[in-house]
Parts: sequence; C-alpha cells; structure tokens
Amino acid sequence: MPYDWAMPSNPDSNLPGRPSASPTPEENAGAGDLAVFEPDLKATGKADGEPSAREMVIVTGVSGAGKASALRAFEDLGYYSVDNLPLELLLDFAAHVLESRDTHRTAIVVDVREGATLDRLPTILLELKKRMHTTVVFLDATDAVLVRRFSETRRPHPLGRSQMVARSITDERQLLDPVRNVSDIIIDTSAFNVHELRAEMQARFAPKDEEAGLQNQMLVSCLSFGFKNGVPLDADLVFDIRFLPNPHFVPEFRDLTGRDPKVAKYIRDFPQTDEFLERVTGMMLFLLPHYVKEGKSYLTIAFGCTGGKHRSVMMAEEMAKRLGVAGYRVKALHRDMPR
Repeated sequence: MPYDWAMPSNPDSNLPGRPSASPTPEENAGAGDLAVFEPDLKATGKADGEPSAREMVIVTGVSGAGKASALRAFEDLGYYSVDNLPLELLLDFAAHVLESRDTHRTAIVVDVREGATLDRLPTILLELKKRMHTTVVFLDATDAVLVRRFSETRRPHPLGRSQMVARSITDERQLLDPVRNVSDIIIDTSAFNVHELRAEMQARFAPKDEEAGLQNQMLVSCLSFGFKNGVPLDADLVFDIRFLPNPHFVPEFRDLTGRDPKVAKYIRDFPQTDEFLERVTGMMLFLLPHYVKEGKSYLTIAFGCTGGKHRSVMMAEEMAKRLGVAGYRVKALHRDMPR
C-alpha cells in the first residue's frame, strides 16, 4: 500500500525560477530591503526590540519527505497553513500575521519549487526571526526511500522529467544544503508513514500550555437526530435512545424539547438513563485518547430517538457537558430539533 506522500502539484511550472522583476540596485545592496514592515506593537503584543509572541513554522526539505503531510498536520493543530508561498511575499505575509487579531500561528512550506530565489531564504529567515518566533523544520529521507515513494505515487520530481529521479534528488540536495544548515529541526522521515509523521508534528508543536494536551486538538460533536429522518451520514458512533420512555406522549412536554429542564428531568428520572450515561461516558473516555493518538481531528457521536426532539437532544447536551468537563473540545448539535 503506497504511502500518501503528497508530491508538489504542477512540478515543472515554475522552475528553474519564478519569473520576477529584475532586482533594483537597492535590492542588490544586501539585506537592507528585508526590513520592510514595522507592525503596530500594541496589536502584536511585543515590546520594542523583542520578537513577537506570534509563531511561524517554515516547513522545508527534500521532495518526497512528507512536507504536504506535515502541513496538513499543522493545519489540524490550528495553524494557518500555506503551501509554496513565494519568498518575495514571505515578509509581507509575516507583516499581515503580526497585524492580524485572528492569526497567531502559521505554517508555510518553502522548498525547491521556489527556484532560483531559494538562495535568499537564509537571509530572509534572519530578518523573520527578529520579528516573531520562527522555527525551520527540514524533512529528509534516504535516497532509496525517496526513489521508492516517487515510484509508488507515480509523480515526477519537481526538478523536471528530463532526468532520472535519483539524479534529481542529488541536485535538489545541493540546492537545499544552505537551507538545511540554518534549520532548527531536522527530521528523518525514512521510517515514518503518514500517521507517524503526523504524530511527530503533534508531539513537537501541539500547544504546551493547554492542561489537557492533545485531546484539545480533536473536536467532538454530540449530535441529536430522529430516526424517522434517517441516520446522519457523518456520524462516527450512533446510539439508539429509543429504549427510553418517550416524552412526546406526555401532553405537557409535547411542544417542548430536550433542552427544557422539565423534559430533561423527566428523562433523567428513569434509572436506565443514568446507567446508560455512565456506561457511554466511560466508553468515550476510553476511546477518545486512542482516536487522538491515531490523529483523528473530528469525531461525531450521534444520539437518535424517534423524532429527534426530546430524548436524543437531552442525551447530546448531557454528553457534551461531560466530555467538556473531561477537557475535550465539544459542541452539541441538533439536526432535527425544532428551531
């Protein structure tokens, strides 16, 4: 089974270099042209002369080492992710991040597709690190593994189709050597599959200030529905709540929903309700850490009754509360509840 090592799309379109305007004399003068933005310090939360608390990760490395898979892992961790941003836009993009009130963590792939301007990356990184916390992650793998991955995915190497993949890998290593030398983290992905690479990114870059750890990276949806309208297609786990007495047949509850305290109390007064909740809660607290470990980003737990108005609504609300107390990111959704 081939690994899902996503290769760059349209590999021959921008090499040996992106068309760009000829450098001006000022640009040829050195790094002076890099200091092109001065963000509002109040907006960025940094003192004068100190790097911003905003975070940027530059993902780079040889083609076939897993940069696309790593970028998806960063996106799942909440990073604003960009693939193959032109180097000439990198500092402008950083300026936007520093001014933004919504974007705090970003991940950007920069690699050999950049072409002839790639040799400017080390100089740009020096300026970037003055402005915000910047980490350069270089992904590598052995030549034999890279050749095998290209063969399995049947994708051409980004340096072109006119030579053997092995030769292209050698040429790419030479082009990337200066970037490798300034990298903060070098990861050999030779023995990784995509799931192990994802776990590696999570272990290194998941926020460390969240007490509950990686479990906060998975969003758990507790969904209520009515079987008369069909089982939700996106449900990962489905529980049938029709074993509980139906409040629909109690006249005073018929026009209410499971969110109403009186309806919720009616359902909770049956001993099987609490037993069911305890058993399902225990099962979910057992399962969820394993889902997180396997890299699942979203999980939908569906509770169904006949109409999706009373019992399932109460159960979805209660389970969302319990999992929220346990430290998970949870939301309660009600597909068929009257609005």
